[in-house]
Amino acid sequence: MSNTERYRIAVLGDKDSVLGFKALGLDVFPAETVEEARRTLHTLARGNYAVIYLTEQYAAGMEADVARYKDELTPAVILIPGKDGSLGIGMANVKSAVERAVGADIL
Repeated sequence: MSNTERYRIAVLGDKDSVLGFKALGLDVFPAETVEEARRTLHTLARGNYAVIYLTEQYAAGMEADVARYKDELTPAVILIPGKDGSLGIGMANVKSAVERAVGADIL
C-alpha cells in the first residue's frame, strides 16, 4: 500500500441496520440475504478494508466465513447488533479473544 492509500471501514448487514453508519462516513454495504453478505464479506476482505463491522444476525449464518478472518491482521471483523438487537455473539467473541490473550476469563 502506498502512502496515499488509506485503509477504510465497512459496515455490512441488512439495510435498516447499516444505513445510519453512512452519516459517520463509513462505507455501508446493505445485503438482502446471508449469501449476499458472505460474498460481500470476502470481496471487502480482499479490498482495502481494515475493519468490517458485520451485524450479528448475518454473522450467525456465516460462522465459518467470519472465523476465517479471526486470526488475520486485516480485516478485523467486528460483530455489531442489528436492528433487532443483540444476539450476544459479539460479546461472546470478545470474551473468547480476552481469554486467549490473558489466559483466563476476566470478564
